[in-house]
Amino acid sequence: MGMVQDKVVVVTGAGAGIGRDFAKAFAANGAKVVVNDLARDKQSGRPLAESVVAEIRTEGGQAVAAVESVAEWDSAHKIVQAALDSFGRIDCIVNNAGIVRDRFIFNMSKEEWQAVVDVHLNGSFFMTRAAAPHFKSQESGSYVHMTSTSGMIGNLGQGNYSAAKMGLVGLSKSIALDMAKFKVRSNCIAPWAWTAMTAGIPADTPEQKARVEKLKKMESAKIAPLAVYLASDRAENVSGQIFGVRANEIYFFSQIRMMRSMHRGDGWTPEMIADEAMPAFESSFFENVPSMKLTPWDPV
Repeated sequence: MGMVQDKVVVVTGAGAGIGRDFAKAFAANGAKVVVNDLARDKQSGRPLAESVVAEIRTEGGQAVAAVESVAEWDSAHKIVQAALDSFGRIDCIVNNAGIVRDRFIFNMSKEEWQAVVDVHLNGSFFMTRAAAPHFKSQESGSYVHMTSTSGMIGNLGQGNYSAAKMGLVGLSKSIALDMAKFKVRSNCIAPWAWTAMTAGIPADTPEQKARVEKLKKMESAKIAPLAVYLASDRAENVSGQIFGVRANEIYFFSQIRMMRSMHRGDGWTPEMIADEAMPAFESSFFENVPSMKLTPWDPV
């Protein structure tokens, strides 16, 4: 009996990379998996999702492919319907599908912004919304969202990606609050891994090159066990949290809370804020650095 035995799990963006590892890990732990991906093999033209399904079935697991886009309302609902049609229920959505269109903010086009937000943020909401009525009626279910330190901390040349990934943190928290009474959970994972998507990260500066070299050492399969755990009944009391996986390390992230406050009974003027409030707060300001600065040690 696997940790997610007989649960029906949808993994988006599961044709390669982290998503493929998730789909295979869920199947190996007893889940019935809907493998979602739009991409096709460049040589054969075969959907990558079908190839992953074939791998899972060869290894004795149960899986079906859903070659649909998460970035459209109707097609996201078709992905969830594939789970219902094939396996009769749905227990978990893993919002993993993603793309990058990296560009410094002063050069980013409307299309580059929109494409990334559509897949990461809108797509995650569409998938969430499609599954939510089923989770609500059965009073069980879980969501696992892929966020990023690019959003929570920041990174160069990724304004679109960072905004979408930080948006996912807010979405996950809202899901956890809105659906708690129906015993539905929602959590985030910030993954560190070298995949086809991260291979497009800019490597123009020495700092960017150092980040890429570290990423190349991080296996995407290392992230899958946490996702399986979060979808399992063993995680029934874990919701609204943010975790990270970097090689063999698991992180637990803080969340935004008030740190300091100042009060004036007669209110504030701009001059008073400049003279009194900001000097008091300044010692607690966060340094404006890209995420790689906060993990300077080599992956372990």
